[in-house]
Amino acid sequence: MSLKNRLTAVAALAFLTLTSFAALADDHAYTDDGPVMNVSYIRTVDGKFDEYMDWLRTTWKPQNEAAKQAGHLQSYQVIFTEPRSPDEADLLLVLTFKNWAALDGALAKNDAITKQFEGSVKAANDAQYDRSKIRTVLGSSTMQVLNLK
Repeated sequence: MSLKNRLTAVAALAFLTLTSFAALADDHAYTDDGPVMNVSYIRTVDGKFDEYMDWLRTTWKPQNEAAKQAGHLQSYQVIFTEPRSPDEADLLLVLTFKNWAALDGALAKNDAITKQFEGSVKAANDAQYDRSKIRTVLGSSTMQVLNLK
């Protein structure tokens, strides 16, 4: 077999392989190009709900506005939910990012904004510890929206 025929055969094989992968992708009823959301589950201490909401308004919101202006974040929300037990959240803090790639370098991006508003990462960590007197972070989840075709 000549070199030209071999190259043609390799090119044909590559084309068929790539075409079959594209066909497999078309088999899904959805695309995975939707936004990525991080949800933090918060339980406020009894009698401290308004105090925590004030912190969200005066500190958390401006930090998220700065992240939006920098292009790191698409949106943010505070959602109230009625807890059914003492171990369930009464607030959900939702951050929405364009995609998973938007989370690349998140530590450095967040540190820059934190320093802008809190002075230093240590000061932010100390403030987070102080907030434990008015709320408990029960955990968080990061998830992606799947868009149906």
